[in-house]
Amino acid sequence: MNSSLLQLLVLAGIAVFLILRLRNVLGTREGYEEPRQEGVSQARRGGPDLEVIEGGPDQDILDHAEEGSVNALALAKMKSMEPQFGVNDFLGGARGAYEMILMAFEKGDLASIQPFLSEEVYESFAHVVEMRADKGLTVESEFVGVREMVLQAAHFDEATKEGEITVRYVGELTHVVRDNAGEIVEGSESQIKRQKDVWTFARVMGSDDPNWQLVATGE
Repeated sequence: MNSSLLQLLVLAGIAVFLILRLRNVLGTREGYEEPRQEGVSQARRGGPDLEVIEGGPDQDILDHAEEGSVNALALAKMKSMEPQFGVNDFLGGARGAYEMILMAFEKGDLASIQPFLSEEVYESFAHVVEMRADKGLTVESEFVGVREMVLQAAHFDEATKEGEITVRYVGELTHVVRDNAGEIVEGSESQIKRQKDVWTFARVMGSDDPNWQLVATGE
């Protein structure tokens, strides 16, 4: 046997040995192998899941309306007309509007809030303020805060593109009514009054005017 053949046999033996070692270490893959689950491996790495599912649940709506409800569908239509509209943002503004409008009404200062009232609501408020003045009554009030505020109803008019949102409030304030002589005829300076109101705000979605108007009041 010459030296060249001997070298080839030695190299072949080494190759067989290495193949057997690799099989023992790495194993073999036979038959069907279940695909690698990316979600599981992502969770094990602890990294953030950045996938955004377009058209998925809108938590801004679901925080205040049951999924699939009339209210949720109406709010979704408002957002489709005006993508920058946010329910949480609206309710934040509605909380501030409640204090502003309620205190202006209590003090008879309707001029400052007229742009935020529908004509019907303004006339109703003005009538009450006028009756107080005719009787010589004055009102002293201090706003304490909003104890409770809930989105009660939502409606969207496809024809006019007007959205309506009804909010139920439970507010707290001090309320005193005095006569011409300055005597208290209603309320108390020290007792906090709890007041319940149901207000409906309306606005044409997508319009240039960002202000919602108070279009109905109740209890």
